[in-house]
Amino acid sequence: MARKRPASVAEYIAAAPPEGRPHLRKLYAILTKAAPKADAIIKWGNPFFVEPRFLFAFSAHKAHLSLAPTVKTLALFRDALKKYETTKHFLKIRYDQPLPEAVIRKIARHRVKEVRSRTDKSFW
Repeated sequence: MARKRPASVAEYIAAAPPEGRPHLRKLYAILTKAAPKADAIIKWGNPFFVEPRFLFAFSAHKAHLSLAPTVKTLALFRDALKKYETTKHFLKIRYDQPLPEAVIRKIARHRVKEVRSRTDKSFW
């Protein structure tokens, strides 16, 4: 049976692994507060924050969540995230790890400032 795609971020979080929901709810609250003018939408099956350009996205997995700002933004904060797994595109936070709330706030604020200062029309 095919899984129903979530229509909202709330539906997405409700369908996530139960052990990840507290982290996802907290992450969503942090991102919403950092980007109050952004639209939180489901794009490609995951929550995206757009204003109208891409700010960041997140995704839930079996044992971790991933936060995707941009490659450039993630690189700026990599030193502050040494306790967490990072790839070129993602910050991965296992559900048994504390959420690095202060760093996530800084990442989100940085992206909002960066996007609002741009004049081009690119989504990314």
